Order: sequence, then structure tokens, then C-alpha cells
Amino acid sequence: MKEKLIQQFKDLYKGEGEIRSYFAPGRVNLIGEHTDYNGGHVFPCALTLGTYGIVRDRDDRKLRFYSANFEKLGVIETSLDELVPDPKANWTNYPKGVMWAFEKRGYKLSHGMDILIYGNIPNGSGLSSSASLEVLTGVILKDTFGFDQVSMVDIALIGQDSENNFNGCNCGIMDQFASAMGKKDHAIFLDTNTLQYEYAPVVLEDAKIVITNSKVKHSLVDSAYNDRRSECETALKELKAVTKISSLGELSEEEYEAHKDAIKDAVRQKRAKHAVYENQRTVRAVEALKNQDVELFGKLMNASHESLRYDYEVSCKEIDILVDLAQAMPGVLGSRITGGGFGGCTVSIVKNDAVDAFISEIGRTYQEKVGHEAEFYVVDIGDGAGVI
Repeated sequence: MKEKLIQQFKDLYKGEGEIRSYFAPGRVNLIGEHTDYNGGHVFPCALTLGTYGIVRDRDDRKLRFYSANFEKLGVIETSLDELVPDPKANWTNYPKGVMWAFEKRGYKLSHGMDILIYGNIPNGSGLSSSASLEVLTGVILKDTFGFDQVSMVDIALIGQDSENNFNGCNCGIMDQFASAMGKKDHAIFLDTNTLQYEYAPVVLEDAKIVITNSKVKHSLVDSAYNDRRSECETALKELKAVTKISSLGELSEEEYEAHKDAIKDAVRQKRAKHAVYENQRTVRAVEALKNQDVELFGKLMNASHESLRYDYEVSCKEIDILVDLAQAMPGVLGSRITGGGFGGCTVSIVKNDAVDAFISEIGRTYQEKVGHEAEFYVVDIGDGAGVI
């Protein structure tokens, strides 16, 4: 892949100079959805799918971007003096946002670059193609300009800042953290309130992680994602009147039930309930995995989807069909929506001898029910972002 992209870069940009290569993975969250901006725990892992970047320095301040995924857009030109959001800039608003966030922190970018991007994460699938591109840009800038003091956790935080304040999606830290800090064959048990984390081995004897893409694209900026965050923030303010907490993630289920009447709106009560219960599910799920109790882990995944479907209301008809089909199949230990919601993908734990049947039967039935096909990825857990 690297050699092919380098040749494409040379054909496109011509010229001479050192060419460097980078990669940042996408992620799948095994459990712990919409807890990251509520001060709770998440349990994502980096994938071997992700975004590649091929880069060469320029001796001026010009930036030239090209995506092999959006060939019709051609080369998009801008400069380091034009780091402002622009709808006409299309996908380049994501790397531009990271450059803006670096400069805001005092890291001066002294020259422009020619950049070629290629990603094999399906766009809009909920596997964090945008976070992958943000973290990729952070690694490019750290390496290109010698910002050795910038850690990989810093790169995750800079990526989140750029998405929140440059691109307008009020996301939590999980996606960028998983892309930056991933570790092969491990998931990251991350406390989003403190950024304390530990790597937990994902040992699925006789089972695989299967991601199913509903082919229903979501756009978190345009969706109800920001509304959900706002509802949780209001619920937290109401709860603070009766209990000393700084985030919903600090509450146990029992504490939530004792104080929930302080939340004056039934919808906000459901949103807060999901944030609290999902956080506790995530803690129990990681413990189950440590005890090699994959069956309990699967049951907690199922309960997670139920909550996302009815309490948080971020699922959709197509996703619910995929989950219902999966949960009814022999050999499926658990299945749930993953990512921000409103489309995208499901993640399932499937016994090895059931994987082929899972793909063929669910693929056939889903197409009959919704009129278009799904895509399936039997995935491996990979490392975080870096220089290739």
C-alpha cells in the first residue's frame, strides 16, 4: 500500500524532495457509547483499517491536499495563512483544523506541505474516519516540525479540540484517543474524566469481532449528536442541585435512581439513565473480559444496544434490524450499535464456526428487508498512529 501511494504522490505532485509516510487507525468501540463526554468509561480498540498520509515539505506556505478517496475533487489548495473553516474546503477542514489547533497552542508551522491521503475506513460508517484523519495530521505535524514535546495523548486532545471548535462537532475524547494510543490485540479501558487508562488484552478464544456496515451514512455535525450532549449537560446541572458530582459518570445506578426526580424532563431522565448505566456496564464488561467470561461480555453488549435504542435513541431502523438478526443467530455472543449512532455500523462477537453463516444469512435477510446490501469486516485489533 505504501509503495503504491508514494508512486501516486509522485505522479500527482511531480518535483523532488524527501517523501514521508504515516498511518492512523480507525477504531471500534466494544462497549461504552456516549459516555466519553459524560465523564464515564469507554472500551475502544484501534483497527488495522485506517488513514494513510504521504507528505513532502514545500519551501513556501502553500498547502496542497489530495484524497485518493475523493478523486473528483482533485487537488485542493490553501495556505497556512488561511486556516479557517470553509464549506468549500470539504474534507480538508479536518487536517486544517488540526493545524489551527497546533498553532493556537504556540506550535508554529513554518512551511507548507504537499499531502496525499487515502483511507480504507468507509466514510460515515461510525468507525471514526474523521478522528483517524485528525490524529494522522497530528502525527505528520509532530514529525515534520520536530515537536518532540507533543505526546500522543496531546495529539488526541488536539484532534478533539479541532473537531469541537473548528469543525463544530461536540465529540468526546474517545475516538482520537483510540486512534492515537491503540495497541495490537488490546482494547483501551479509558476513564474519560481523568484520562487514566489501561490496556486490556482482548482474548476471544474461538470467536471473532465482526463489524457490519449498515451503509446508512451519518454526519455527527448535522445529526442530533450535539442535542444529546446538551440534554446530558442540562440533566447534570439539575442533579448537581441534589448531589455533589461533576459528571454523570460519577453516579452509580442506585444513586441515579435515588436522585433522578431532580431531572425535570422525562427525555432528559432517559438520556442521563443511559449515561450512568452504560458506564457501569462498561466497567463490568472489562472485568468480565479479564475473567475470560466472553458470554457475560456479550450479554452486556446486548444490554448496551437496548439502552442506546430506547433510552438514548441514537439507533435507526436499519441498525436495529442488523442487531435483532445478529442476536437471534446461534454462535453470536453479543451485538450492538457502535459509534455516534444514527446509522453506521454494528459490532458483534461471533464464534469462529458461525462467522460464515453470520455474513451470508444476515447479508441476505438485511438486503431483503431494507433494499440495499450491508458490508462485513472481520477485524483485527491494531496499533495506534505513527510513521510508517
